[in-house]
Amino acid sequence: MTVLVDDPLWPAHGRLWAHLVSDTDLDELHDFARAHGIPARAFDLDHYDVPEDAVARLIAGGAQHVPGKELVRRLIASGLRVRGRDRLR
Repeated sequence: MTVLVDDPLWPAHGRLWAHLVSDTDLDELHDFARAHGIPARAFDLDHYDVPEDAVARLIAGGAQHVPGKELVRRLIASGLRVRGRDRLR
């Protein structure tokens, strides 16, 4: 399994946020997030929203830092991606 994290570019709640995903398995993603202090409420169907101040800790813990487009490409290739139109259901 590879856990991927992108750059914190998404503003919300007075902070910048990044995305944490797996390119193979959601259970292992949940285990990784839990082990690194990311709360379950941060999970959004196929990724975790993580605050900017957590990114360095996640990378030090084994997450691979990739650009956002690479993260999305690999998430789609994994078959784990939840499309925007499916999020509304």
